[in-house]
Amino acid sequence: MKPYAITTALLLMAAFVTAQQKVIPLYNGPAPGSENWTWSEATMTDKAVVYNVSKPTLTVFAPEAGKANGSAIVICPGGGFQFLAINKEGYDVAKWLAKKGVTCFVLKYRLVHSNTTDPISEFNGKVGKKEFQEENVATIPLSVADGRAAIAYVRAHASEFKVDADRIGIMGFSAGGTVTSSTLFEYTPENRPNFAAPIYPFFPKTMIGTVATDAPPIFIVAATDDGFSLAPHSVELYSQWISTKHDAELHMYARGGHGFGMDSQHLPTDTWIERFAEWMDVQGFLKKKL
Repeated sequence: MKPYAITTALLLMAAFVTAQQKVIPLYNGPAPGSENWTWSEATMTDKAVVYNVSKPTLTVFAPEAGKANGSAIVICPGGGFQFLAINKEGYDVAKWLAKKGVTCFVLKYRLVHSNTTDPISEFNGKVGKKEFQEENVATIPLSVADGRAAIAYVRAHASEFKVDADRIGIMGFSAGGTVTSSTLFEYTPENRPNFAAPIYPFFPKTMIGTVATDAPPIFIVAATDDGFSLAPHSVELYSQWISTKHDAELHMYARGGHGFGMDSQHLPTDTWIERFAEWMDVQGFLKKKL
């Protein structure tokens, strides 16, 4: 089979698998704060990215019957708030964790409106410019609100999904790491994560708030050679956690770049998710409650 045919087959297979999952609207009606957004979600299939999300959803990946351990996690793919790397930072992560007994919810949060059918090229053309910053400043609060709402939704429907309301976490990559990290501050009992995993997050020191006395444990992954120079963001977040006597684990790889997700690069970053599963096990989140 030719390479392009193999790629097409894999994409179609991924689409078929995803189609079998339950997709849940995050809000009843228009999302608060963006009621006038009229554009429709689209997919750039050859790059496996989703863009123009105006109606946030949760895609559920449940463990096989009898394997669920009661833990749940909201997964937030990254993409600079311009698109979502939906496979390598979303569905692939969810399928891996579901095999460990974790019920996963891949969040499609609100994004900047794309003016073309190639959001990646748009992103590359805007990154670092004033336009990019202005768009993100306007959109990030909505994306973060979706992250908080996702946690609250899973907790409110915990019995329906057969998960424990006190074992609900959130994980996010890059921009999704911004969403994840933001939920660690100023939370309510309804949207407080029980654990969190920011993966190479964009989360500068100016975004770090006051660490609450009941702040949850966190697991952080990044690479020193991050192409967007985001490694210090992870170090600062970790430092804030341990300086306030809270539980944190940091894996800072020498090589890996930015956006590796579930990619295979033949580097130690390839096994970061195994380290995460080990951490979850130590924290007790992979063990069934008696």
